[in-house]
Amino acid sequence: MRGLQDRIAVVAGAAPGNIGAAAAQRLAEEGAVVLVADLNGEAAQAVADQLSAAGGRVHATQVDIAVDNSVQAMIDTAVRKLGGIHTLFNVAADLSPGTIGADSSHDVTNIPVEVWRRTLDVNLTGYMLTTRYALPHMFAAGSGSIVNTMSAAAWMAEPVRVAYSAAKAGVAALTRHTATIGGKQGVRCNAIAPGTVLTESVLRVLPAAERERQLADIPSTRLGTPEDIAALVAFLASDDGAWINGQTLSVDGGLTKR
Repeated sequence: MRGLQDRIAVVAGAAPGNIGAAAAQRLAEEGAVVLVADLNGEAAQAVADQLSAAGGRVHATQVDIAVDNSVQAMIDTAVRKLGGIHTLFNVAADLSPGTIGADSSHDVTNIPVEVWRRTLDVNLTGYMLTTRYALPHMFAAGSGSIVNTMSAAAWMAEPVRVAYSAAKAGVAALTRHTATIGGKQGVRCNAIAPGTVLTESVLRVLPAAERERQLADIPSTRLGTPEDIAALVAFLASDDGAWINGQTLSVDGGLTKR
């Protein structure tokens, strides 16, 4: 893709086998210099080591996306160590049993408030913080691309996962706001809404029978892979996606048709 060579990209939420790691790999393959960050610093380093061994220019740092000064430190690391920031991909999420697990078994009448707050802290406030600290550097450079991870859960009413759905709806609004204030300064912001993506964590918890059921619900021959999402991240970060701004693009095998 055009325009990714030597660009500096930050992937917030990259551990082995997940979407962030695949995005880091694709961006590195396209010639970008990549900073991978994750709550688990050792996992981020493992991604960086693997991709560096394959010839990528990939560095790692630890970040707690829900903590203001941790996010600021991540962006500062990209600027000081790598020389700037041209692309930001927000994909971090709290997929722990205590958060998404609890959210998946409650509705608005009984969700624990601490689960609601934690979900919004990571999936929405964290994205706001990364955007807040990346934008000044992008504005100064006169260009940049931010890609947020959204979800069809924001549009499709479910009897559970109220916190996750609300957070992802907020990400859509944050994306449009950022696109609005950034566009005239050369900065674009878009979101990707994945369907079921067979990451390592999903494969561990999603039984084969449930995978087959979900596959039957979509007009596609397979469920998604992390590489499917990574390809669109790279496109939106590249010069080939230069006139796409403020959009949410579904990558879900046709589950949602909008």
